[in-house]
Amino acid sequence: MLARDIMNKDVVTIQEGSSIEEAALILTENNISGAPVVNKKGLLVGMVTEEDLLHKETNPRAPAFLNILGAFIYINGLERYREDFKKLAATSTSGIMTRNVITAGGDMAVEEVAALMIDHSIKRVPVVENGATILGIISRADIVKTLAKKARPAENK
Repeated sequence: MLARDIMNKDVVTIQEGSSIEEAALILTENNISGAPVVNKKGLLVGMVTEEDLLHKETNPRAPAFLNILGAFIYINGLERYREDFKKLAATSTSGIMTRNVITAGGDMAVEEVAALMIDHSIKRVPVVENGATILGIISRADIVKTLAKKARPAENK
């Protein structure tokens, strides 16, 4: 089975440059936890999730470090701290969205899409063509529904 077979074609999107409050309203009104961000041409430029919006209400996560002879050596998390701080200061979707969006092609196997979700700890994957034209979106729930349909083959006929 391919991504195009299970994707939701009615994709709710958020305009690049929309306010944080507008993005929150779109997510809550559509009962979704994340949505692609598109530019004026309708092309994918990012992703906004509830997690991104939560950064507006929290402090940045401090990076882990070692103090050796007065020198700070960051173990991990410095980049995450910078991203958290940037999102805390953001006033629009352009500042809070994730820019490097993990995407799938329509001809990608559902198993590969599921692997992307697991490997990158994400809950949804936009299905695109030519790198930025959104065809649909696949959520974890869509993949679980596919598994459930396989368990009941008599109902699929």
